[in-house]
Amino acid sequence: MALIIVAIALICFLLIATGSLTNVNKAAVAVFAGTLGWVLYICYGADFVMSQHQSEYSTFLSGATATSVAVKQFIAANVFLKYVGRAAEIVLYLLATMTIVQVLDNNGCFDFLKQLLRTRNSRKMLWMLAVITFVVSANLDNLTTTIMMLMMMHGIIQNRRQRMILGSVIIISANVGGALTVIGDPTNLLIWNKSAVTATNFSVSLALPCLVAWLVPVWWIGRMLPERVDTGWTAMPYRGDDTRLNVWQRLLMLFVGIGGLWFIPTFHNITKLSPFLGALCVLSVLWIVNEIVNRKLNNVDKVIENRVPRVMQYSVIQMMLFIVGIMLLLGVVSETGAMRWFAAWCSSYIHNVWIMGVIAGVVSSVLDNFATAASFFSLYDVQQTADGIATGLAQNGIYWKAIAYCVVAGGNVLGVGSMAGVVLLKTEHMHVGWFFRKIGWKTMVCGLAGLAVLAVEYTLI
Repeated sequence: MALIIVAIALICFLLIATGSLTNVNKAAVAVFAGTLGWVLYICYGADFVMSQHQSEYSTFLSGATATSVAVKQFIAANVFLKYVGRAAEIVLYLLATMTIVQVLDNNGCFDFLKQLLRTRNSRKMLWMLAVITFVVSANLDNLTTTIMMLMMMHGIIQNRRQRMILGSVIIISANVGGALTVIGDPTNLLIWNKSAVTATNFSVSLALPCLVAWLVPVWWIGRMLPERVDTGWTAMPYRGDDTRLNVWQRLLMLFVGIGGLWFIPTFHNITKLSPFLGALCVLSVLWIVNEIVNRKLNNVDKVIENRVPRVMQYSVIQMMLFIVGIMLLLGVVSETGAMRWFAAWCSSYIHNVWIMGVIAGVVSSVLDNFATAASFFSLYDVQQTADGIATGLAQNGIYWKAIAYCVVAGGNVLGVGSMAGVVLLKTEHMHVGWFFRKIGWKTMVCGLAGLAVLAVEYTLI
């Protein structure tokens, strides 16, 4: 049965990797594989429990007779819920941050960004989009940032080819910017939640590699643009009926929302509670401020009107379900003992962090950066021993940072390696082949250069 569950996981990853060819929804595949795996696991629950959790099961029974019902109850309460909790931590955090962005957007707090983009100079447009996306993505999650910036860019740039180029820059900036912080990408939340890294150390270590993987390809890709871009300006959203906020009130909400997200790492360090609780706290405070400053609304229906297109909403929901499915699937594979076996094999025959990173990057380019990162992070636990320091598996060890960087760099090569990239490919009807010929190989070269910088940093330290 363990082999069957592993085979289901491999087939799931194959379908996800070929999703652009088969048009099979990867979120549906992940959720189905995750649920099927746990159903099969519990059917042979007694064998798995006795091999993996014998002492805990004996304590659970407390002298009672072991029955099939008792085994199922033990799995449901002591094994299964652990992985549900890990998935819920990430999904609840994303739900909170996306709601924060929606509240801020509905109150016009991001209107000033569109004003900054009022130019026809291609270089200025390129770097304004890149810098704004990079900075915002480091504070929010990369998919939310991508959706917001693509909507903004799509309303300004008229020429489709120019939108494809600038959209690619947005994807690179969002993914690399998200890789810079523990709250900027769901993959980083994984290792932060398991205390594999600390927020400050993680960002400092990846700062220079991420800058190389971001600045160089943006400059390189910018050479494809003409001197002036075709722009068309729409009127700013009329805010008279749906909000009466002045500039200072909007800045207040922006400070509460974005500033609150900056405080989450400190909140986690002080309380040791899951980061999603800090995000929910920030959301609740922002919500209260929103109610206070909008207490004289003329039309309440307008303020809660969703300005995000349905296709974008679907992408967000799909990402959350995909995360749940992958976490459940990797959980059941781990409970069969297959992860420990594969980790031991990697330690014996590969035993090199940088080779593991390159492998993760290659897999991420065709699979998905979250699925790839979650798989590699699930192989090992954080080790507090001298051996863990030597192998890079201690807290703030190089293994966690190298994998986190490489999966993001690999996800930029074909575009299909990240949810943000998939959104761009769908909205602009781009082909993977075009993306690789014009964009992907450049990001691959710069990603390898960034990995070399990370290796040099590690050697010097």
